[in-house]
Amino acid sequence: MATETQEGAKLEQLAHVNQDEIEIAAGRKREQLEGWVPELASEIEVREALEKAFDYRGDVTLTLKDGSKVEGYLFDRRTGMTLADSYVRLIPSKDKTKVSIAYSDIAGLIFTGRDTAAGKTFEAWVKKYREKKAAGEKDIHIEPEKLD
Repeated sequence: MATETQEGAKLEQLAHVNQDEIEIAAGRKREQLEGWVPELASEIEVREALEKAFDYRGDVTLTLKDGSKVEGYLFDRRTGMTLADSYVRLIPSKDKTKVSIAYSDIAGLIFTGRDTAAGKTFEAWVKKYREKKAAGEKDIHIEPEKLD
């Protein structure tokens, strides 16, 4: 956790920078995945889509090859040499009992839940801090928001 001096120095540094010019760290740009239905035609597409689902902070819906659907939070994946020995692990929205599903059993994927981390960047915290400071509030700190 940053000290008040470090926090103040960072805010002072950002005060002189146009928010549109702040460098974004490589690999940190977020895609808008909510509602996306990726093609799963090839092994590479399956693996890439499930990697994105793992990084996503919302629920996904998997349609299995037997026609059943599982909606929940994808919290883990185990990649193997083939799709049959690669697995995702989900916490289903309804019963909360963790399930493992082989990549080879997945016929479809939809990013159905809201991304709870969207818009919760350091820059958003700085903006909120500045608004509170401009409103005359005292003893204010930059604190992370609780994720829904």
